[in-house]
Amino acid sequence: MLLIELALALPLFLLFMYGLLECARLIYLWNTLQEVTRSAARAAAMADYTDPAAMAALRRRALFRPGGGSLPMAPSFGPGHLRIEYLWQDAAGALQPVAAAARAPCPALNRLYCLRNPNGSDCIRHVRVSVCDPADAASCQPVPFQALLPLPQLNWQGLALPASATTARAEALGYQPGSALCAAPAPPPP
Repeated sequence: MLLIELALALPLFLLFMYGLLECARLIYLWNTLQEVTRSAARAAAMADYTDPAAMAALRRRALFRPGGGSLPMAPSFGPGHLRIEYLWQDAAGALQPVAAAARAPCPALNRLYCLRNPNGSDCIRHVRVSVCDPADAASCQPVPFQALLPLPQLNWQGLALPASATTARAEALGYQPGSALCAAPAPPPP
């Protein structure tokens, strides 16, 4: 009789434990994604935004994987999920993305742009790092949650990782004192 009761209760108990572990992993990811964006924003405020190798390295370090790979406990979450935006601040204090065409070709020139007009649309004043689904490059959509062991009995569809974004004040942006200015882009024709 005891074996029959055990056979009836064990699948329910294991299903409950699996759900409990996945909920704990979701809470872990919620906290970890905040740290990932904070770390990436801090590093992006100091890194040369024109150096693809430096940008790739800061994404890997933010995911706690300097050698590459995905976020621990989230095998589907990689460096491509981090969106780094450079922002300018208007006179009213609103932050807007700096257009790629208006961005200075080197950090030293960005410093000159900011000295010329601190509220100009070509002066990078802030860096924002967000967790976004890389499948949609136009907008920042939430990243869908993927269970480690997908069971058809538990429907995780529609559940997304929490939105996480951190904004940091731009600091050096890779500028080295004494470095030569790069060539400024030609002004657009009238």
